[in-house]
Order: sequence, then structure tokens, then C-alpha cells
Amino acid sequence: MAPRDWNADSYHQVSTPHQDWGRAVIGRLELSGDETVLDLGCGTGRITRALLEQLPDGRVIAVDGSASMAERARAELPADRVEVIHADLLELAIPEPADAAISTATFHWIADHDRLFANVHAALRPGAQFVVQCGGKGNVDAVLAAITQVTAQREPFGALAGWPGPWNYATPEQTRERLERAGFDVADCWLNDAPVAVEQPFEFFKTVILGAHLDRLPAEQHDAFTAAVVAHAPQVVDYVRLNWVARRR
Repeated sequence: MAPRDWNADSYHQVSTPHQDWGRAVIGRLELSGDETVLDLGCGTGRITRALLEQLPDGRVIAVDGSASMAERARAELPADRVEVIHADLLELAIPEPADAAISTATFHWIADHDRLFANVHAALRPGAQFVVQCGGKGNVDAVLAAITQVTAQREPFGALAGWPGPWNYATPEQTRERLERAGFDVADCWLNDAPVAVEQPFEFFKTVILGAHLDRLPAEQHDAFTAAVVAHAPQVVDYVRLNWVARRR
């Protein structure tokens, strides 16, 4: 399945928690400052810009599967130092291998992690760092319970009844095994709780959490479904992040 498009303008405004997580990922990189780094799932480029600050003599190849995200990132970032590519991460091919790769809050949207990791491996030089944060096992469980409660009745949101959702929330054990099978040495792989009290719950849920659900509903139901989930969900979103630090063999 091709990556879905996003509301890039809304995401740029409400994704503040993701920026904090992304900066933590950048902090785990070991950089000299002249590398070429892949930003896989760059969104609107806010983390890419923070990454550039650590690369005074380097460059970034920023990739996103959403056309609107990639377009916004091109508008936000210096074209002489950042190449923005609109591409499915499962299909990405770059002409020369990169020195490192990061990703923040993206990989849980991709079902096939074996194929994803093999593709990233092919895009990196031997010894390159691969540092990631995404949703992991237990992520937004209370929100999932709210979605199930809202969709349990046949009407009005029957199109979502029984659908397992778009996310792949893996465990550290599963992820370490997949990374090693793909050709990475894993220094660490772990989960951490990262609860977030969002400032604009309706807009945040509609843009960041429920977009794939809304794609399956008629447009006239989008606001009602979002409001129903927000009403049933906890005020503090129960994020759980899956992190790893690895290197390509």
C-alpha cells in the first residue's frame, strides 16, 4: 500500500512533541559535521533543520512518502544543503550510499519492517549509523481503546468496525532480530514511556493520530469521528517510543 498523504500545514503546527523526540535522536548520532545523512520520514522538515545544525559541512537527503509533507519541507529547507525526495521508504534508491540515517515517528506506519530495514541497509555505507525513534509496543493503547469503543457500534462509523488500524508497534526483541537479519549491529534497542498532554486535542488527533482512519470515512463524518475519539480518550496521550542505535555491517 502506498504511503498516505498528510495535512502538512496542520502537522507543522501541532507536532511539537515529535520535535522533542527527534532532537533526542539527533543527540545519539556521532557526527564529524561533514556527513551525508538520510532523514527518513522528514515530515515538514523541522527535525531536518535541527539536523543541519550538526552538519556545518554536510548535507541531508530528506525523504517523505507524503507529497504535501515533501512540498512543505522543500519550502522550509535550504535547497543547497538539503535534497528533499518524495518517495515510499520501501522503494527508496539513492545514487551513493549515505554516512548515517535517522528516522523519527515514522516507521510504525510501515507494515513490513524486514523490507524497510533491508532497503535502508542498501542506502548506507558500511559502518554507517542508523538511529531511530518510532511508536513501539503499547503505544497509544488507551487511544486504541477509545477508537474501539467509538467504532464498536455498526453506525455511524461502521466502515471502521473490525479494522485493526494502520500501525505496526513492534517490540525491542522483534526489532533487534529484524535489524540483525538485515545486516545491522545493534548497540541498543529499547522502549520508553513518553506521555503527552496535547495543547489542541481535536486538531492533534485529526492530523497526527487519526488520519488513516479518516481516509476510510466519508468527509462529512471526519469531524464527528475525531470529536468522539477525543471525548473517549485520556487527556494525556499514552505514547510509548521504540528506540534503537545501530550500525550497518
